[in-house]
Amino acid sequence: MLQQKHAIPSFLQRDVVRCLGPMLLDQSLAVRETAAGALRNLSACGGFEVCDDMVTKDIMTPLVALLKECSAGLEANEVSPMKCKDTKKNCVEDIANEAVNVLWNVCECNGTAVSIFNKEGCLDVVLQYLKKFSTNVDLAISVAHCLQTVTEDNPDLLFSFNASARQVLESIMLSQDNAMEYILLRTLLAGSVWNIKGTIPSSSQASTINAILKIFSESLVVDAGETVIHMKEAETQRLKLTAEAETEENVGDTIDNSVLNEDDEMEEPLKGKVKRENDISDLLPSDKWELKQVTALLMAQQTALEIIVNMCCSEDPSDDEWEELSSSDESDLFMENSFDEGSEQPMSPLCLSAEVHAALMNNLIPKKILEKTAFPNSVAVDICTHSPSWKPLIRKMNTVQCRALTCLHSILLVSDVDCLGGASILQSLAQHLSQLVFSQPEFPTHTEFLEAVTSAMRALLQTMASKNISQCMTPEQLMTLCEASIHNSNISVRVNVVSILGIAGSVLAKIEDTAETLKMIGKFLLEVAMKDSSLVVAGEALDALFDVFADGTEAEKAAVQIKLLPALKEFQPVFKIRMRKEGKGQYSTDQLCVLDNVKMNLRRFIAYQETLGGKNTS
Repeated sequence: MLQQKHAIPSFLQRDVVRCLGPMLLDQSLAVRETAAGALRNLSACGGFEVCDDMVTKDIMTPLVALLKECSAGLEANEVSPMKCKDTKKNCVEDIANEAVNVLWNVCECNGTAVSIFNKEGCLDVVLQYLKKFSTNVDLAISVAHCLQTVTEDNPDLLFSFNASARQVLESIMLSQDNAMEYILLRTLLAGSVWNIKGTIPSSSQASTINAILKIFSESLVVDAGETVIHMKEAETQRLKLTAEAETEENVGDTIDNSVLNEDDEMEEPLKGKVKRENDISDLLPSDKWELKQVTALLMAQQTALEIIVNMCCSEDPSDDEWEELSSSDESDLFMENSFDEGSEQPMSPLCLSAEVHAALMNNLIPKKILEKTAFPNSVAVDICTHSPSWKPLIRKMNTVQCRALTCLHSILLVSDVDCLGGASILQSLAQHLSQLVFSQPEFPTHTEFLEAVTSAMRALLQTMASKNISQCMTPEQLMTLCEASIHNSNISVRVNVVSILGIAGSVLAKIEDTAETLKMIGKFLLEVAMKDSSLVVAGEALDALFDVFADGTEAEKAAVQIKLLPALKEFQPVFKIRMRKEGKGQYSTDQLCVLDNVKMNLRRFIAYQETLGGKNTS
């Protein structure tokens, strides 16, 4: 019931957290597990506000006590007394798994929960669970998810990560089991080690980073589409054999109904009921083993790609601000100046440490990222479409593609042309990205995909333009992309397509007989600058206009023909008023700084155009 979002407010009104909290320490192990499972679903489905409410109502006190009790039980080897009626289940570990998931969810949403994690020494507790990885990989994966969350931006926890704590993680990272769950486990732990890299001695940094990226490489090299196909075939065959075996067993067990006594009649339904209750909090039942494997693989690949993005990007500004920053002259200059190979700061914008760069190349990470940017295997998608339980995998495969495109964008930002393979590789990459957009029967409208692919295009075209590499996408293709995307509700998509058009236009301005195309680009950018509801997008459109019409005979001709100067002079006071009215409260400090630069550049650009007009008149 707590997995139904619409039901959660009713439960919260009836103080469900304070009702369930004490049950985490109930004398009955079954009650403990079920209460933890309910809180797990509540925290997972309720979101940030619900998790905040859970922490406010002190769920952490009984939760931490439960986690410590379970850890003590495992340390004392008290497995036999804690066995459930079903001897295949270890109740201590099952309760711990549910409790760790609650801990992970609330720590992901609430800073106070993370502080309590630090203060109560929960690291040692969950590391104890992690040591069970060889016999209970599900519990270990839950711990690994939790560790990846609590180690991110948590300097207070770094003091707890001594050599022995790191050794627990590193020993599991070196394990050789190739099952998908273990690939996921190693990937998650590699992410945690990246988060705590500040605790690793400088002499070991290079080897540790290489080990992290080796794990990511092993995850990304697996073909998810082929895995879906093979696993679905395996599931079909297994279910067929199981059905045949059950049919034979039923034939052998046929008896005269008159002999069946009342106790026997009650036994079979009861067995079924107990089995269902034992599986109460499982996300994937035991008869979905193959599905569980594929799900683990896709989660591993998504996680690996997300961490590679973090390796390439600065921690400041925040993700949202980074995506929406304009490409004004001043901000670009700042970015260029911030690239300093001799700098002691290892991860600044457009700066990649030598260790990370070497590990990326040694493990062929760029090649594997590029492979993941392709659309999911059509056969695998078809298989999932026709199976209700497998259908959610389609979205997961699409998510991996989007993360790969975002990863490609980050790699392009921090790598020079030679490291990427030279001009021919970049041109091939441009063709690949254009095929992703234009090869489908209908223009893609999925926002996450559009944001990712346009980000990658923007970074690629900027790199190619800076090195005077001829661009493969035609102006017509780019205009089609922009016209189809400019009304997207996502600001980042609109910012990207406007920037792409500005980059393409600035290149065309240096080529003869392009005035007509430049007119088309100029009109489009002017309309966006004047009409877009977001100041960030309007500012980007102005920036793009400055780039396109900055220089060149063709640009001058086109500017005159579209009456660029009078249009901008008329728009300048409107832009100032919008900034004054909308700027406060709606935009971040960094965005306002960029917009101030745009406003200043608009004044300079108008003066420059007036100078050109005077020269032409004379």
